[in-house]
Amino acid sequence: MSSHCAPGGAGASPAPDGTAVVALVGAPNAGKTTIFNALTGLRAKTGNYPGVTVGRARGRCQVAGDTAVEVEDLPGTYSLEPISLDEQITVDLLHGRLEGVDTPDAVVVVADATTLGTSLRLLARVLELGAPTTLALTMYDELVARGGSLDTARLGRALGIPVVVADGRRRSGTADLVGLLGAPQDWPTPVVAPPTGPEESTAWARSVLLTASYRPATESALTARIDRVLLHPVAGVLVFLGVMLAFFETIFVLAAPLQDAIARGISALSGLVTSVAGDSALARLVSEAILGGVGSVLVFVPQIALLFVLIAVLEQVGYLSRAAFLMDRVMAMAGLEGRAFVALLSSFACAIPGIMATRTMPSARERLATMLTLPLVTCSARLPVYLLLVSMLVPADARWWGIGARGVVMFALYLLGAISMMVAARVATWLGRSRHAVLPFTLEMPPYRLPSLRTMAFSVWLPVKGFLRKAGTIILVATVLMWALLNLPTHSAAELRAAGVDPQDSTAVTSYTMQNSLAADVGRAVGPVFEPLGFDWKTNVAVISSLAARETFVATLGQISAAEDPTDPSAALQDSTYDSGPHEGELVYTPATLAALLVFFVFALQCLSTIAVLRRETGRWRWPLTVFGFYFALAWTMALAAHTVVGAVA
Repeated sequence: MSSHCAPGGAGASPAPDGTAVVALVGAPNAGKTTIFNALTGLRAKTGNYPGVTVGRARGRCQVAGDTAVEVEDLPGTYSLEPISLDEQITVDLLHGRLEGVDTPDAVVVVADATTLGTSLRLLARVLELGAPTTLALTMYDELVARGGSLDTARLGRALGIPVVVADGRRRSGTADLVGLLGAPQDWPTPVVAPPTGPEESTAWARSVLLTASYRPATESALTARIDRVLLHPVAGVLVFLGVMLAFFETIFVLAAPLQDAIARGISALSGLVTSVAGDSALARLVSEAILGGVGSVLVFVPQIALLFVLIAVLEQVGYLSRAAFLMDRVMAMAGLEGRAFVALLSSFACAIPGIMATRTMPSARERLATMLTLPLVTCSARLPVYLLLVSMLVPADARWWGIGARGVVMFALYLLGAISMMVAARVATWLGRSRHAVLPFTLEMPPYRLPSLRTMAFSVWLPVKGFLRKAGTIILVATVLMWALLNLPTHSAAELRAAGVDPQDSTAVTSYTMQNSLAADVGRAVGPVFEPLGFDWKTNVAVISSLAARETFVATLGQISAAEDPTDPSAALQDSTYDSGPHEGELVYTPATLAALLVFFVFALQCLSTIAVLRRETGRWRWPLTVFGFYFALAWTMALAAHTVVGAVA
């Protein structure tokens, strides 16, 4: 039986009258969200470490004819005694304590067959609720492949509830689950009352496993040998650093040819627009703002796609879970626990899911400290900025210790962001004087497996689609607005002649207009703030525009350079000089200024969306405004230090 569904989400409205609501409950890494995606056809994020699902997700499943059920994917939990915000969501929904949210009519407990004992203790607590319950077993093929066994029919009789084997990854077995969802009121219920208390639940789980002839999976000798290295406190950290260095080196080497091809294509389109439409305002808007601005950001799509390809590979082979376990010791040095590393890991894509992932943290003080310091982690929005500046700072053929220098610098920038986050968290937790007992970081280690091309494709496409959507909305609007500010006010032919500019010389007119534009006024007004860092008014304008989105920094510089030299905007940017002041005629982007810009973007909180999410998660404006001001001061100070040091040695 096939399923068909309509999308829903964390803010989904209550189910229509007469529509059953089924909640999916399970431990982290049990395959719950994969089952949800298979049932509903949605593309919720999945991952093999806790903290991926940090809110409710809802989808509709058409089970038979006109019959439909609402399926709720709840945050992973090991018990119904919550120790964190995300687990509290699960418990409150199951007990009907969420205002305006339906109490589920039935519950599907999703359990990893390779770690069934852990899930049975959770199942015992769910059975106490009295709602119709079924058990969906995932990873059954891995249980068998690793030498384990389980009699599912006897397991069902021992539990007194339906038991199905479902593999959301391959869409096999979900048909049986869909059939059950059509009539949850007909599900059998246990004859014997569910156990209460931890000791009784443990004894009950052992008896059930014995009845079901359960033989746990064995760890392969190869996995054990690999883990002895990857989880070693010294060798494991060295391997992790080596993997990350190779990671960034690969981004530069593999994506460069495609990036160059896109750049040539955009430049050709810009030239075509100019040749066809001439020097009209509309032609300049298209060639300078859209192609020169937004196009300069789209050039970095190959690197962003490759970034997420590599992350997806590391995640699916099982390495990121090992890294999370390994970094538990490192996070402890910052006064945090392993769950903070999960949030840190999520922040490499974007600080917003990282901030939301802190809901898995049991300590309110540690959660606040982690949330406020995660903006220091290098997100994908910084990637275009870093790629542009590093390419200008470091020659393509430069090598250090036999390794491409650009990759080394990128690795250093990401490492600096992560270390800065942990140092800031150490200070925040020290100031908070947290004295709570540290709870253990529980994490099931997935087996090493080959990546699924289907899952990888979605893991890469979703962030790339988000980047393209941002380029077509926020960045486009900001770029068009910036183009208007750079071209207003307009000047008559008489005014141009009076200023010594030939009205027939389009390049000279463009240069004069920009230098006397509203944007130039803003850039020069904040000049005293950024002048010690070596920024000119054009750089100042780009930095201010990056508040909307960090990528807008690249788009703004792109459209300015495209206006100055449409045929070779990258050369125009490299050759940009101060047009006034004591440094008039000197190059702007010296090694000292480029180093200052890089360091500034490491520390500055240039993202209004992140500020808004911090406001929502903390419940007040005090914290986001405080960290914005603090990080700006920190960014300015560190950028000044970088400018001074590099200027002295360059």
